[in-house]
Amino acid sequence: MKTTLITGASSGIGEAFARKLASQGENVLLVARSEDKLIALCSELGRTYNIKAQHVALDLTEDDAPTKLFEEAKERGLEVELLINNAGFGSMGDFTTLELERELEMIDLNIKSLVALTHLFLKPMRERERGAIINVASTAGFQPVPYMTTYAATKAFVLSFSDALWEENRAHGITVMALCPGVTDTNFFAASEMERPPMRISQTPEQVVATALSGLKRGRGHIISGWTNYLMTEAERLVPRSVVTRIAGKALRPKKQ
Repeated sequence: MKTTLITGASSGIGEAFARKLASQGENVLLVARSEDKLIALCSELGRTYNIKAQHVALDLTEDDAPTKLFEEAKERGLEVELLINNAGFGSMGDFTTLELERELEMIDLNIKSLVALTHLFLKPMRERERGAIINVASTAGFQPVPYMTTYAATKAFVLSFSDALWEENRAHGITVMALCPGVTDTNFFAASEMERPPMRISQTPEQVVATALSGLKRGRGHIISGWTNYLMTEAERLVPRSVVTRIAGKALRPKKQ
């Protein structure tokens, strides 16, 4: 059965993807840690749109989680036509004051799990010569971001990784795309114990999803959601990297108590 697999699907951008794709008649396999939320969402989507909505409650930071998810999808007879790697979190503060275990856990989820899932599900897509993958990056991936050091670096990896895979796979009928949202109205900052960046216009998850699906139809290697985010990212290319980094550091430097 053809299916879209969405990680981090219990809220925010992941939930918005699930609702939009279900409304278009797509079957979905939703993945997150919160089983109660997944059960409620799957029940609602299946009832409302008459599609098959399934879930797997899983912590993707665990070493064997991507393989478990791949095998579970195969056992259920699901043919993943679209993989959306949305699960992730961030941190904010002076790097030396942040918990090392939490920073390494972020790398495991934002990079290690994403790479593993992409590798596992991309291989059968190549065999079928069709499919698509959306990796959720961030506008933070276009520059170094002091006081969001590890998070921005993980998103820079996702952006570069996805752009490279776009080129490797486009001749095989497969699109790999990095989605780069800016500030979005989700619980991301609260869940990551981060403050919202100052003076940034936010988008709704639904706006971000609309941008992503439009970019996917056009076969884009990456897409930035929101014109203000796009213009800001383009403007940064005209300024020395050191200057951009200093400006970001000044804006995000923690206030002295």
